[in-house]
Amino acid sequence: MKDTADFGWPTKPLGELVDVLDRLRKPITKKDRTAGPYPYYGATGVLDHVDGYLFDEPLVLIGEDGAKWEAGENSAFAIEGKAWVNNHAHVIRPHRDQVLDDWLIYYLNGTDLMPFVSGMTVPKLNQGRLREIPIPLPLLEVQQRIVAVLDEAFEGLARARAHADANLQNVRDLFTSSLDEVFAQEEWPEFTLQELANEDCSLSYGIVQPGEDVANGLPVVRPVDLGGKIVSPAGLKRVAPERAASYSRTQLNGTELLLCVRGTTGTISLSSHELRGANVTRGIVPIRFNERMNRLFGFYQCQSSFLQKQISEKTYGAALMQINIRDVKTLKLKCPPQTQQTVAVKRMEKISEAHAALLASATDKIANINDLRQSLLQRAFAGELT
Repeated sequence: MKDTADFGWPTKPLGELVDVLDRLRKPITKKDRTAGPYPYYGATGVLDHVDGYLFDEPLVLIGEDGAKWEAGENSAFAIEGKAWVNNHAHVIRPHRDQVLDDWLIYYLNGTDLMPFVSGMTVPKLNQGRLREIPIPLPLLEVQQRIVAVLDEAFEGLARARAHADANLQNVRDLFTSSLDEVFAQEEWPEFTLQELANEDCSLSYGIVQPGEDVANGLPVVRPVDLGGKIVSPAGLKRVAPERAASYSRTQLNGTELLLCVRGTTGTISLSSHELRGANVTRGIVPIRFNERMNRLFGFYQCQSSFLQKQISEKTYGAALMQINIRDVKTLKLKCPPQTQQTVAVKRMEKISEAHAALLASATDKIANINDLRQSLLQRAFAGELT
């Protein structure tokens, strides 16, 4: 966002415009929480409901760690009434004779706060840097007019975004149902994943502690890198080769399916041939099939309800969802003769191409809405909406 000094408005550090109430925060571990009517907030919103509260007034929360701080993210949000806040969100009370709560929220969410964030492994917006963030400060009546314009515009954008999200989900559901039709063949024999894995594939977890990013290091695939059809080296984190020295069982040769077993369990991608020699982190299990299973047949089957339901039933955890290796090995896959697999793959490739086109259209609409949202914020804080 443009330097607010160019707008003709004075600026003040955030710390001079608010009371920071972080000292009153208190985390409660999952096992120690007692269910109740009061929202329990973390860095990104409500995590739970508990039987006590720490605050009972309108306040603004800003993610300290475990949040996102790029322009357009919801790193700041309002709360009111009785609530409990853990130590992952800053708690601030604006000086309302100088600045409106919504003005702060709109500005902080429209601004790239990453220059104030420290740490690579665990990024954090600490209180000292939080207080330094410069806030543009027009007169209160100007703030009120701009906030009113943004409220009305964002209400319309929220409706458009909800519609676009529903369309996106419909596209995904259509793809899954199309795959399910292919794998509804009851006569196809079933085998465990372990029975279908190649003899050089141990179905193991990857590197537990990959460490910091190392220039020209060994590429390593993380769960966040999955989701597309193929994973290539571009944009991957790189680790010191010695970190992977004891993880030869999960070294890639570029012919694997990469299954997420931690976090978004069940997410699947294919490794590209360029990943030969690379490795994976703790949250991924590489799968190399033996001669009985066509790789693409296995890839599409892993996205079907037939297999995703099995993964969901074996997934456990609250804060971090995961599935054990022993359960991964017992997943059942359908494995007809190779000739039938080949025919099915051709059909699924056509389904996938059609799905990709629909998906691109749906995601473009969401991106356009997000761009419009950010454009409105930039115009607002450039003084163009007064």
